[in-house]
Amino acid sequence: MTRPVTIVILALLAAAAPAAGPRPFPGTPTKWQTFARHDFKVNGLDATVVVPPAPLPGRPWVWRGEFFGAFADADAALVKAGWHLAYLKAPDLFGSPKAVRHWEAFHAAMVKEYGMHPRPGLIGLSRGGLYCMNWAAAHPDKTLAVYLDNAVCDFKSWPGGAPMKLGTGKGSAAEWKKLLAAYDFKTDAEAVASRANPVDNLAPLAKAKIPLLLVYGDRDTVVPHAENSGLVYDRYAALGGPVTRVVKPGQDHHPHGLPDVTPVVRFFDAALGAGK
Repeated sequence: MTRPVTIVILALLAAAAPAAGPRPFPGTPTKWQTFARHDFKVNGLDATVVVPPAPLPGRPWVWRGEFFGAFADADAALVKAGWHLAYLKAPDLFGSPKAVRHWEAFHAAMVKEYGMHPRPGLIGLSRGGLYCMNWAAAHPDKTLAVYLDNAVCDFKSWPGGAPMKLGTGKGSAAEWKKLLAAYDFKTDAEAVASRANPVDNLAPLAKAKIPLLLVYGDRDTVVPHAENSGLVYDRYAALGGPVTRVVKPGQDHHPHGLPDVTPVVRFFDAALGAGK
C-alpha cells in the first residue's frame, strides 16, 4: 500500500507546484528612464532588454534596430503600456546576412530562454530600417509588425547617395566602404547590382500581411523619402500589404518620431490584438 500512496502524494505535490516561469534576464538591473534595464551578452554581442512594470499577457516585445535610446518617446510609451523593449548591438552591419544571423541567435534566446512572444514588433529608425526590414523579409513568420521612422530602405540611397552617384541624398563614402565589407561585396558594381534591399524584398512581407507604419519627413536630405519610405509605401500598397504612413511636411531627417506617439502604440497593440 505504501508505494501507491507515495505515488499519489508526489503527483498531488507536482500538480500543486507553481509552473516554472521564464528564465530571468541576466545581470544586475539598472535604470532606463524609470524602467528596469538588463544588459548581457548574446552570441558575443551586447544585448539590452527593458522590462515593463506590468508585462502584457504573452510577453510581447518591440525590437529596436539601431540607436537604442535615441528619439525614444515611442519606445518608452510602449514599455509603459506593457511591452518589453530589446536591442542587440550590431553596428556597421547594415542589415546584412551577418546581422540577420546575429538577430536569429538573439531571437532564439529571447523566445526559448526568456519566454518572449515569438513575433516581436520592430522599430527601424534611420539605418535601423535595413536591419528590421531585412529580418522581416527573411522571417515574416517571426515578425509582428514594423514601424519605420525616416528609415533607410535602400543602401544605394544611403550610404550611397550623391557621393556614389546612386541617389539624391547626402550619402557617406566612408559608410559605403563599411557597407561593402559588411555584405562582402568585392566592388561597387556588385553592391549596385544586389537585390539585398528592403525595397526589393517586400513580397514575403505582403504575402504574410505584416503591417507597416511609415513615418517620414518629406524634406529628408539624408534618407530621401522618394528612394526609401515613399517607395516602400507605393510598392507595398501595390502588393496588397497593409501599410499606413504619417508624412511630416517640411521635415528633414531630424527630428525623428512624432510629437504624440499614441499612433505608434496603437499600431503595435492592433497588430498584437489581430493575433499576428
